[in-house]
Amino acid sequence: MNDPRPTPGSALDAVLADLVVLTERLDTLVAARPEADWRRATPAEGWDVATQVAHLWWTDVAATAAANAATDKAEWDAIVLTVLEDPDGAVDTSALAGGAVPPTELLATWRAGRTALVDALLAHAAEHPGEKLPWFGPPMSPTSMASARYMETWAHGLDVHDALDVVPEHDDGVRHVCHIGFRTRDFAHRNRGLEPPTAPFHVKLTAPSGEVWTYGPDDAEQRVEGPAVDFAQLVTQRRHRDDLALTAHGAEVDRWLDLAQAFAGPPGGGRAPAAHRPEGGDA
Repeated sequence: MNDPRPTPGSALDAVLADLVVLTERLDTLVAARPEADWRRATPAEGWDVATQVAHLWWTDVAATAAANAATDKAEWDAIVLTVLEDPDGAVDTSALAGGAVPPTELLATWRAGRTALVDALLAHAAEHPGEKLPWFGPPMSPTSMASARYMETWAHGLDVHDALDVVPEHDDGVRHVCHIGFRTRDFAHRNRGLEPPTAPFHVKLTAPSGEVWTYGPDDAEQRVEGPAVDFAQLVTQRRHRDDLALTAHGAEVDRWLDLAQAFAGPPGGGRAPAAHRPEGGDA
């Protein structure tokens, strides 16, 4: 498999380099597995391992089409029309259809899609500097798109690890998830019909390397601290708050930890605490 890893330099190069590491790690986890493992149920209701990978492939394809839209809008427009025809079910439909193919075929298309995405984002940034990409929500810069792809790949990758009973390996690339998780504070409130807090929040996280990352003003009274991986699992709703070592100081920030959501779409249902989780998976 060709390594599309860009040489680190710009912010986009750095995010893409981390994304390549993450996707290759997930690829290694599933590539040599028998088909029975690809058909294992994941914590997402109705989705097996293959469905998770197919969803990542489809979203990479959509992001690639968005990156290429400045010179060729036809593919992007076709994807948008497909989603508009079934806004509530398009994601499930595409994931289930993609996951139904033989794993070897799915693996090959996912690999090709990942490479195309990296190439398209780099090309867009070079050929259309400062121009954002169209998306289903607000337009996104190439760097923001790469960060979003990292966040989603990381979250769905956790589902795959859960299904296969494998403990995931974490590195400091998780900062991209944490960054989005912090920036979506107001979105998470509005998404539930709540008015966002006016007070600033301060988030202090310890990275897998031991480095400390902070977000928000140091003197904010509303504060959160804990492991970066735990915060990332919270904002992607892959673990219940009760199972995470996050400490909240302040009523507003405490409420936020109960509804945090880094991903687009309606509020997620989250996961049950480990003590109440059905045997063999998440609720």
